[in-house]
Amino acid sequence: MKSLLNLEHFLSFSPTGINSRHCYDSRRPTSLHFSAKDRGILIGRRSRFTVVKAVLDSAIMDQLGLKESDIRNPAISTTYRSSKLPKPNQTVLEAQARVCTGPTQTKPLSEEQAFDVLDTILRSARGELKKEEEVSKAQLGAFFAAMTIRANAFPEATQWSEGERRAMNVFWPHLARVLPPDVIFIADPEGSIMGVGSSVGPQFVGNGTSEMRLVGALREVLAGGHLGYEEVQGLLKEVLPLTSDDSKSAGVSESLLSAFLIGQRMNRETDRELKAYCLAFDDELGPAPVANVRSLTHYGEPYDGNTRYFRSTLFVAAVRSCYGESSLLHGVEWMPPKGGVTEEQMLKFMGAKTNLSLLQAQKLLEDEEVGFAYVSLREAHPSLYSLVGLREHIKKRPPLATTEKVQRFIRARGRESIVAGFYHEGYEEALLMLMKRRGVHSGLVVKGEEGALSMTTRLRTATSKGLPVNYCSGFRSLSMESACQVDGVSRHSFNLEVNAMDYGFEPTDTPRTDRSVSKNIELGLAALHGQKGPAYDRIVLNAGIADHLLGCEGAEDVSSAFDRAREAIDSGRALKKVFNYIKISHKVK
Repeated sequence: MKSLLNLEHFLSFSPTGINSRHCYDSRRPTSLHFSAKDRGILIGRRSRFTVVKAVLDSAIMDQLGLKESDIRNPAISTTYRSSKLPKPNQTVLEAQARVCTGPTQTKPLSEEQAFDVLDTILRSARGELKKEEEVSKAQLGAFFAAMTIRANAFPEATQWSEGERRAMNVFWPHLARVLPPDVIFIADPEGSIMGVGSSVGPQFVGNGTSEMRLVGALREVLAGGHLGYEEVQGLLKEVLPLTSDDSKSAGVSESLLSAFLIGQRMNRETDRELKAYCLAFDDELGPAPVANVRSLTHYGEPYDGNTRYFRSTLFVAAVRSCYGESSLLHGVEWMPPKGGVTEEQMLKFMGAKTNLSLLQAQKLLEDEEVGFAYVSLREAHPSLYSLVGLREHIKKRPPLATTEKVQRFIRARGRESIVAGFYHEGYEEALLMLMKRRGVHSGLVVKGEEGALSMTTRLRTATSKGLPVNYCSGFRSLSMESACQVDGVSRHSFNLEVNAMDYGFEPTDTPRTDRSVSKNIELGLAALHGQKGPAYDRIVLNAGIADHLLGCEGAEDVSSAFDRAREAIDSGRALKKVFNYIKISHKVK
């Protein structure tokens, strides 16, 4: 049995500062000092820091009759998934990964795959599968919505394959007898797709006012059409939050809601549809608090985290706070489809409080000993957070995966900026549009690794397709007026590919973390302690480039921006900010 892991494994506290046993040179002097009380807060809470299970060898697991899913290891991102969430059927989920995507990305199922999927759906509808293997209503809605949109609106190459059509001809007469009316409507809304006339789809109107409105909107979506801003926003407000009561959401079945969410993404959302998703719940908890800070950057990392590479934004925020650039991070503890490492997991693992209210986060931003904060979607937008489980059963990312990155949960008396990551080409313009709609002074989108924010110091590979990693696009206002009040002449737009070597950084491979929360923390804290290397360079690069491109005070010259980021680390101030956050997050009222 392998040993337990906790933060003390790579950090120890001495009377003269912080030393590492594994990560960096313990002989390096530091100006950081912590009292006995502080040390107790940081490493004494084993209930917060200690990984509560030993990592078992596979042979021991077999002897004990344990499955990997039975063991929770807080050091691994996938174990942060709530055990209360019902799991989707894997056979159908794999099919959704192929068909629930855009008009050029969809991969039609082979005949064998289609037969397997439809047979699974039929057996589930007949009650022949174990409860944990059942195909959920959300899966049925997403899968059949994808099939319908492909038949109605996709180009020939991504419409149904011959194998899919043969499988459907065999199974549909049986499915039509056991599937509920809402799923039959999604699969054949006009009674014209399946080859046999059916009155269920054309006559289906839903149950209750909310469902009737959703059905009307779905008829347009399933035909490949688009909706207006007011219609999308009104629907979202009416059907959310999603409740667990009999799989209903304000009287709307999960099959209809999942069909709507995945259908809008497959049709490639319009600007007005994305604006509706972005702004729909701004007033859910009332007006946004206003922080008394001169500059505030809102960081929009992908909510589903990183599965492979070092995620540096938390440590970048600590660096930037050292010279008055406050940062607000937001996200969730765990989110599909990737279920990767998130800021909330890292903060929770280190012992910080992760259920801060917006007013508490505001105070952390204003506190000179901290200067940055994290807000969970759970606290900021409960209605949108209620969709986490449904999103796992949808499989592919819904429109919210784009718009949740452009939130403005807290405002500032000074300048405001938004930084967001993206992966798929085309969404960079949509994100910048939403940032301008938010009224911030500056906006920046970054194609970091895994679609996250962090730019890398590694060399670009010759096989890269589309926009390269480290591509940036953005705008900054040339006055202190908000972006909503200035015209295009008063706003400077830019796009560029950041080559780290042009700024004196040595090319290095990005540190891998492979879903390890503890490894991500280890790399970040070692870098903030001053250990030079890829993680250190990545933090400096991302802090300095953001300062420069957003037009931050004192960063007009990019070399100066890098120098002050390095000074924030080498002086020990950035590391102290992280530990201050852990301590003060529990005290803030």
